[in-house]
Amino acid sequence: MDDLVKQVASLGISEDLARQAVTTVLNFLKQKLPAPIASQIDGVLEGGGLGNLGDVAKGLGGVFKRS
Repeated sequence: MDDLVKQVASLGISEDLARQAVTTVLNFLKQKLPAPIASQIDGVLEGGGLGNLGDVAKGLGGVFKRS
């Protein structure tokens, strides 16, 4: 997450404000994305990769499902 905070801060805002912005966006995404995908966000930011791609694919299937 530190890399993302630094990238946002490079736009001309303080690192503290950048961290708040990144945290707000990540929390929003975690609430809106399907659970299998949302649960991967922290792992990706910590450099752990995507984990179980099957779970991610199932979650994406729900996102694109037509009613």
